[in-house]
Parts: sequence; C-alpha cells; structure tokens
Amino acid sequence: MSYLTSISVTQSISIENGITQLEKGQEILERRMAEVEGFTRQLAVNQELNVLMNERDNETNVYGIWRAMENVLTFGQTNDFLQNYYIYLANYNLILTPGSSYRPNHYYTDFHYTDLSLEEWMKEVLDQTHRSEIKPLSSYVSRGQQTSVITYMQSLPLDSFNNSSPAVAVVVIDEKMIVGLLSSLTDRYGGWVHISDAQGNTIALKGSGVSEMAKMTSDPGFDQSKVSQFYENDLVITTRSDTNGWVYQAGIPRDLLLENANKIKKMSMLITGGTLLIGLVVGLILAYRHSAPINRLLSVMKEQFGRDEGASRNEFDFLSGNIADMITKNKLLESELNRQLPLVRDAFLKRLISGEFKSRDEIHSAAEQADIRLHQGTGYAGIVQINGYGSMDNVEVLNELNASRLLLKQALSDVGVDILMTDWGSDKVATLFFSTEEEAGSDQTVEDITQTMENLAQVMFNEYRITIQSGFGNYFTSVTEVSHSFDQANQALEYAIYTNQRGVMWNSETQIENTTYYYPLDSEQRLITTIRAGELEEAKRIVESIMIQNMEQRELSMEMKHQLIGEMKGTFIKLLDQKAFTEYDAIENVKRRVIEIGSAEPLESVKSDLYEIMEELCGLIANKKKDIHSQIIKQIKEYTAEMYSDTELTLYRVAEQVERPEKYISQLFKEYTGVNFSDHLIKVRMDQAIILLKNSNYTVDEIATRVGYNSSHSFRRAFKRLNGISPSVYRQSDYE
Repeated sequence: MSYLTSISVTQSISIENGITQLEKGQEILERRMAEVEGFTRQLAVNQELNVLMNERDNETNVYGIWRAMENVLTFGQTNDFLQNYYIYLANYNLILTPGSSYRPNHYYTDFHYTDLSLEEWMKEVLDQTHRSEIKPLSSYVSRGQQTSVITYMQSLPLDSFNNSSPAVAVVVIDEKMIVGLLSSLTDRYGGWVHISDAQGNTIALKGSGVSEMAKMTSDPGFDQSKVSQFYENDLVITTRSDTNGWVYQAGIPRDLLLENANKIKKMSMLITGGTLLIGLVVGLILAYRHSAPINRLLSVMKEQFGRDEGASRNEFDFLSGNIADMITKNKLLESELNRQLPLVRDAFLKRLISGEFKSRDEIHSAAEQADIRLHQGTGYAGIVQINGYGSMDNVEVLNELNASRLLLKQALSDVGVDILMTDWGSDKVATLFFSTEEEAGSDQTVEDITQTMENLAQVMFNEYRITIQSGFGNYFTSVTEVSHSFDQANQALEYAIYTNQRGVMWNSETQIENTTYYYPLDSEQRLITTIRAGELEEAKRIVESIMIQNMEQRELSMEMKHQLIGEMKGTFIKLLDQKAFTEYDAIENVKRRVIEIGSAEPLESVKSDLYEIMEELCGLIANKKKDIHSQIIKQIKEYTAEMYSDTELTLYRVAEQVERPEKYISQLFKEYTGVNFSDHLIKVRMDQAIILLKNSNYTVDEIATRVGYNSSHSFRRAFKRLNGISPSVYRQSDYE
C-alpha cells in the first residue's frame, strides 16, 4: 500500500512540477519573443534607418550607413535572443549587423542555413515580405560552427504589402538559448523537451530526435489534448500557448519516477519495520507495567483463598475461577438481600413509627436502603384495627388474625394509593400516607384518605365479613414527627372505641378530657438527639408540637403547667451535662439560663427562651462539626500533596487514611471545596507537572510517571484539558 501510494504521489508531484516548469519556461520564452517583436518595431521607427530605406543613391550616404550601424548596435545588449541579427537594405543590397556591413554573398559565406543555397536564402528571406514570421528550427552554420536556429523575420516598414520590401529585419535565435529556458526539466529528470509551432514544426528540441517526436505525434494512441499521459517509457506532459499556439512538451522517464518511488518504498519499509519493532518493545514494557496491579491482585487472592487443588492450573485459570466464584456469590447475596427486603422495609417502618431514629438524615439513609420513597417527608400516620377479637390467648384466634391482617394489607395495596404499612400487634396494621408537594396538608387530602378507608371497610365487610376501625393523627411536616402523629392516631382509635364510633376517627375530632400534661419519653429522647445532631429546625418542630398539645388541646392546671416546665428544664439540664457540651467554656452560662426559666411564665414565653437556648447549642454543634470537617479536609489535602506521585492513589486509599467511609469523604470534600476529589488530585498533579516542566530537564514521559500517571497519553490529555495546551508546547513557550 505504501509503495502504490508512493507511485501515485510521485506521479502527481512530477506532473505538477513538470507543468509548473513548462509554464514558467513558456512564459519566459513568450516574453523574449515579444521583446524580439518589439525590437523590429523599434527599427521600423528608427530615423536613420528610414532615411537609408528611402535613399536611392547608394554611393552618397556612407555616413548614414555608419550611423545606422552604430545606432542598431545597442539594441541587442538587453536580450540574449538579439545577439545575432541583421538588417537587409534592398536599395543598397547591403546587410547591416552590429559593428559590420556585408554584401549578401559575403554574409552567406560566414552565416548560412545548411539546407538553403545563396539564391534560395535571398529569395526566401531577403527578397520576401515578412510579417512577424518565424522560420522553424533549421540547421545553421555560424562562422564554421554547426548549430540549429529558428529565425524571426519582419519586413520594414511595417506596412509593406508587396512581395518585396525596402528592408528586412532578421533575428537568428540559437536553439540552445530556447532549450536553456527549460533546462530545469531535462537536468532534473534526464528527460526531453520539445517545442513546436501550431503547424507541428519543431521550434526547439532537446533530449530526443525529430523523428521520434513525429512518430509520437502521429501515433493514434497519443492524445495531444491531455495534459499528462504515459507514452512508451515516458510520462509526457503537454501545455499549449494561448498566444501563438505553440505546443510545449516534456518527457519524464518512467524509471526515474519509479526510482523515487522505490526510495520512498525503502524508507517506508524501514520506518514501518522500525516502528513495529519499537511498538513491540513499548508494548511489552507497558504490558509488564500494567500487569503489575493484576499480579498484585493475584497474590492477594492467593493469600486470601489459597491455591486450588489443581496445581497444574495457571494464574489466569486461578484468577478467572476465583472471580467467577465471587460473581456467583455476589449474585447469591443480591438474591438473598432481595428476598429479605420486605423484612428490611418492615423493620424500617416499625423503627420510624416508634421514633427510634436520631436524625432526619439517618431516616432518609435507612429509607434508601429499604428502597422506600418518602416523597416530601410529610403526610399522615394511621392505625387500623380488626374488630371482634377480644381475647387472643389461643392458637386458632392468632392464626385467624394473621389471615385477616394479610387480607387487610392486600386490600390496602389494591386501593390504588401509595401506602406504607406494617403489622402493629396481632390485630392492628400501622399505615403511613405520604403526600406530594401539591397535596401537603390540604383538606382534600384528608377527605381522600377518609374516603379510601371507608371504601376499604366496605370491601372488607362485604367480601370477608371483617369489620375494621381506623384512627389518624395530625399532619406531620417532617419524617421525625411520624412517631408523634402515630401516637395521635392511637389516641384517636382509643377515643373511637371508647365512644363506640364507627368509620374513620381523626385526632382533631377527639375531645380529650385530661388535666395531665403531654410530654412522652420518646419526645424527650428525640429532642435530645436532634439538638445533639445540630438540627435546629427539627428541634423547634418537636418543641412546637409539645406546646400545641399542652396549650391548645389540653387544659392544664397551674400545678401541671409547673411540672411540664420543670420536666422540660430537666431535659435541657441532662442534655448540657453530656460530654458533647461540657467541653465548652460558656456552657455554665447556658445552664444558668435554663435554671432561671420561671415556672410561672406563660408557655409561649418558655418556648421563646428554649428556642434561644437551642439556637446557641446547635450553633456550638455546627461549629464543632465545621472544625472537625475542616481538619478532615486538611488531612485529605496534606495526604494528597504527599502521595500524588503514587499511581494507585484513590479516594478509597484517602478514606482509609482519615478513617472515614469513602462515600462520606466524597460528599464532604465536594461540599467544602466545591470540586470532586478526583479533580483536586488532577490539579495537584498538574501543578507539580508545571513545576517540573519549568525547572527540570525530565522528558514529558518521565514527568508523567513522576506525577502519578501510568500512561503519558493520559497525562498529556489531562494537561491539555486543564491548561489548554500540551506539555511540550507549554515548556517551549516558557523557554521563549
């Protein structure tokens, strides 16, 4: 392919160069011939020559002849085509040349055409009228030297129309001068050059014979209209003049073309062979380098799993076998996890309803693990009880209740509403209705849930003769309030059973006549956990919920109010005695503020005081988190700056160093720096690469290895993506 391409390229280049040289020679030749024509026109207007042409007494104007000779002498000094010319004066029968005058017979003795006698020469040249006429290439003798010339002839004056004219200007142009204009073609390629006029007569020829040119021209297989074509053993290039119709042809021997192509072929083979050899060596080196991690992995696997019983098995079989075994075990693990997913979901819902989670982030993480969508984290908690089972102390009743719960949950799944549910005791099912952003807290949502539960009760009775009673708590605005809403649902259900009401009972519809304050243990625990996590808004929601329960839905006596405030103050005192806060110097002031809250103050005022204290405590936690996170980020950056040259430096290695989970490190670094760790690592490596490019003589490949890249190609691509130019260009621009 390389050889064929070389032939094609060489031929194309040769044709292009040949045409260029021919056109250049054509341009110069036409310009010289135009100067020759201009010379004859200058003679036509020469005053001394006009006087001589009109003179009739050839014995009386010797001085005029001498003046004309002196004047004519200067014309040939600027054009080598005018080195040999003469003017024939018919009335004097005299030939004037630069510096001499001859009688025709004397001139013929020194200068004559070998194929014309004196009489023929005088008849065809001297005695004829010529109008810019060119005599084709002819054999010529000049002072005994054999040569070939073309002859330019012009009668004077220019308007001579008879068969004879007063004077004739004749310019004899040696063939060597013409072919010298195209010598670059013959000298370079060793071929031939042929110039012919419009009638096919040879004007100039070098490197071949007239007979060969005539044979080629008459050959039907030779197309003279083509610019380039192969004829016999030559590449023939042809151009035609638009000025005078002359045809310029050059022949380049085929063997010379193939000689250049063979040189290219030889070089191509050497380069290709050398490149393949170098590529093989580089491939072996890279294969060895890149196989190092696999070898290390193999050694680790051998340490962990040991060699298998088949001692004849090679490393590949060992590695592929163990990887296949790991894939199989991974699939089994995935299958087992999918099988246990319902249990994981059930456990999550029970923990959520019971209020066992410490923070909102923990809830969302657990929900993601259980593949449960929490939507906006808002909605309603409810509980559905199967009626008619007062005693559950025998196996038959428990089995029947299990079947009834399964039927109830299946019916709940069939109502077409996204409901989360789990068993709550033997005869109850807890439900969670999460709302979308558009449905959040609207009356229409309450009506839809009520209608859904009434339809469910109708279906259960009609199809299974099972009666149910349900209760729902108030709207929760955060997933941390689900347990509180569920407590309200329990209260609503108890109230419905107590008042013997059927259907759906909402907590807002109950009239709880209770003079005791509301401050359950789980609410206290959630409040402590939320403040320790620094989640101020969640803590405010919990306090707000407690206050609403005691201010709006209960009528507390003064004594119960004092006990409630004392309980809440005790919660904060217990919180401040924990290690998370004792290390702060200002914590005693905060504790004093808690103690100073008066029991006689209105609950609204107490709530405001507690809000201020919670803001200060959450601020302390946030600052502590920020300090810890800043220290972790600092450790990550320091470790990266130390280990950037390690090609195996990964986020996993960094997480091991700072003793934190990999996902946690990734999110933390992105949050605090605004960039991913991988981008930071590339930036560190590129900064070091720039220093080495400026201050060292290492090659780009060596620098790539020193800054932690296995592949110099990857390094160059990363450097150009970050800096806009390649490493080599960067180094060169720095030098300049």
